[in-house]
Amino acid sequence: MIEAVMLWNEPNNLSHWDFEIDKDWRMFADLVKAAGEAVHSVRPRLPRVLGGISPIDPNFIRTLDSYGALQHLDVVAVHGFPLDWNHWTIHEWPDKLAEIQAVTKLPVWVSEVGVSTFGAEEVQEFGLRRTAELLLGRVPRVHWYSLYDLPRAWPATTRHREAEGSSYYRHFYMGLLREDGSPKPAARQFARYAPEMGICQWFHFEDHRLEPAVRWLKDLGVKHLRTGLSWADSFRPNADAWFDRQMKMLEDFNVTVTYCFTPEHCGVKPHHTSPPVNVEEFAEFCRRMTQRYG
Repeated sequence: MIEAVMLWNEPNNLSHWDFEIDKDWRMFADLVKAAGEAVHSVRPRLPRVLGGISPIDPNFIRTLDSYGALQHLDVVAVHGFPLDWNHWTIHEWPDKLAEIQAVTKLPVWVSEVGVSTFGAEEVQEFGLRRTAELLLGRVPRVHWYSLYDLPRAWPATTRHREAEGSSYYRHFYMGLLREDGSPKPAARQFARYAPEMGICQWFHFEDHRLEPAVRWLKDLGVKHLRTGLSWADSFRPNADAWFDRQMKMLEDFNVTVTYCFTPEHCGVKPHHTSPPVNVEEFAEFCRRMTQRYG
């Protein structure tokens, strides 16, 4: 069942929202308000979550609050990857949460936290254990990112691709499972933290990993799953059939479903990170998906 909807993903990250267009975040705030109202109109008790922010920036939360966007939300979410991309240590997690808790009364979730095996698989084992020690019991939801490594034949969702050097290639090694489905050492540890710790796993359109992923999630004892439904994908042929199949397969989990990614023909620029020309079009997608699956 759906336990929450999330509006966008890492909106303060250039890889997911073009703030060269939306320099003061006003367009994003308008999107949150419209989408939040749309979700509430069809499922008024369903929690609405701000797309996990990365970097963890209290000034971004203050800005959205000044525009009235937080009035249309029930939860604020954050993402953190201190062993791979952030400029702070893993031991600073409590301080990073406190920074956000100081600027909003809304509950704070950690909707993505993870460690790549780019350098060594043992690093992920340490990161999982220490993350559990620091976060479980401190916030209502923690979603580990992710179940599967990203297949090397697929591009990572980031702006500058290979030009980012090792930062780019780390995207491909975030899973508890390797691309071929074999478990890494940390996978054997994860079950001791479930079901309190959930997992975030993005599925691509008609993703061949969906059925084995469901088996693995159940074997690991996962109850809380975060995934996404892409607004851009909704314009593909047979999109609703794929969405129906995905959500049917995931019905045994408590799902936080993320709505994001701008269709090329709906953006100020023809790119998935672009603010939409009309935020009401995104809001209608959120309303329709929530009514269909919520």
